[in-house]
Amino acid sequence: MPDSRTQIETLLYRYAERLDGGDFDGVAALFEDGRITADGAGATVGREAVLALYTGSVRRYADGTPRTRHLTTNVVIDVDDDAGTATARAYFTVLQQLEDFPLQAIVSGRYRDRFVRADNLWRFAERHMTIDLVGDMSRHLLITLPQRPNA
Repeated sequence: MPDSRTQIETLLYRYAERLDGGDFDGVAALFEDGRITADGAGATVGREAVLALYTGSVRRYADGTPRTRHLTTNVVIDVDDDAGTATARAYFTVLQQLEDFPLQAIVSGRYRDRFVRADNLWRFAERHMTIDLVGDMSRHLLITLPQRPNA
């Protein structure tokens, strides 16, 4: 079995892979007992709420995907194996391209994650998202992002 850091890193990348693939049910499964928070927004808790969040906010195209690539970089993971807890922080950059929308970075920010281990498997306990840089999101989201201070 992979070590804790490898398992957690796999969770980080699985989130991006599922989101880019338009597999919102798969994204929601990563938060079965977890929560998602973001600057300027409330908490979304549990699988069904996370599924509703993504299906209600992220545009999917004819191929079933949002036509994005979520790049997760600068990953730092801290694990307490004895306690069965871990934290991670990382940067994200989202690229998008459509037939009439050239490839470009549309948003960048930071993830702050907490994880718990249950039944020898690591799971998201919480993902907090902070958006730092915003480009043209008009083709990505079905919602308007909350205003950021000093934006």
